[in-house]
Amino acid sequence: MDGKGGAVDGTGGGRRAYIGSYTSAGGRGITTAAVDPDTGALTVLDHTDAVPDPSYLVLGPGGDMLYAVSETEDGKAAALSLADPDRPRPAGGAVPVDGAGPTHLTCAAGRLITANYTSGSISSLPLRPDGTLGTPPTVLRHHGSGPVRSRQEGPHAHAVVPDPSGRWLLSVDLGTDSVWVHRLDGDALRPHGRTPMRPGSGPRHLAFHPNGKRAYVVNELESTVTGCRWDGETGSLEPTGEARTLPKDAEEGENHPSELAVSADGRRVWVANRGHDSIAVLALDREGEEMEPVTTVPCGGHWPRDLVLDPAGRRLYAANERSGDVTWFDLDPDGVPHRAGSIGAPAATRVLFA
Repeated sequence: MDGKGGAVDGTGGGRRAYIGSYTSAGGRGITTAAVDPDTGALTVLDHTDAVPDPSYLVLGPGGDMLYAVSETEDGKAAALSLADPDRPRPAGGAVPVDGAGPTHLTCAAGRLITANYTSGSISSLPLRPDGTLGTPPTVLRHHGSGPVRSRQEGPHAHAVVPDPSGRWLLSVDLGTDSVWVHRLDGDALRPHGRTPMRPGSGPRHLAFHPNGKRAYVVNELESTVTGCRWDGETGSLEPTGEARTLPKDAEEGENHPSELAVSADGRRVWVANRGHDSIAVLALDREGEEMEPVTTVPCGGHWPRDLVLDPAGRRLYAANERSGDVTWFDLDPDGVPHRAGSIGAPAATRVLFA
């Protein structure tokens, strides 16, 4: 931890951040950190390794439960109570998702939904009234493949994202170069359609523009972001253009973009580059349709797996998996990140604010 990661507002109140990590790679599981309200600095308070490889985390609808994937071959999801926000504790036990290698999850329509990378499927689990997870899961399987045989021999669901209207769920699949759209029909998921992306691009994650009419898909197998029009009435997604996440003079080499964030005013998109170990800054036009690369800055570590805005939209936080840290950045008026501090977080994969 560097000089800007010191003591903050104690353990009795204030905002908290939860950091997921790979326990199989030396991570601490889920780490709780206090967030300084003035500087954004993190201070570690506690951690639990009750869930193996909790690589992605999300808050429950009421904010009193934390949900985690267990990214293992016999994939599971777990609920943790935030009765004591400093010390999340398992509630009801982990449950199988009937899918392998879950990497992402979300809450929608009274369900917990996971994206299962290895098995190329999404699973939907009922949420009980007390916030614990019910069974059995409903599983929807993707199908298809892509031209990059080493990574796209079959479907690989990587993210599940509800649309702003709450009527649709979008599932981003790296293996099939597509985004699958499902209708949220009551508490059920019903397949609706599939939007092909450019062959070999390897779509990974998706984020919506605040106007709800645009979406951006970050591509893991090519260093690009695909801009799309989104129609929330018909549940249709239409790719409209791409922007690179690396500078023009970047040397050829391994780079796999991981996550993106969109500013609340719709002026900027930030993308984490794994390999180039940078954060790309993209400018958006007024409607959010045109993307223009602005600059890249170092991510503060190695292999940034997650990149998130703080709730106030004033800072970015990068979970640098291979260097084992979470680094935060102040944003200047042009949306350019400036490194402000870091804490050690072995095998960090996710930062979530509560």
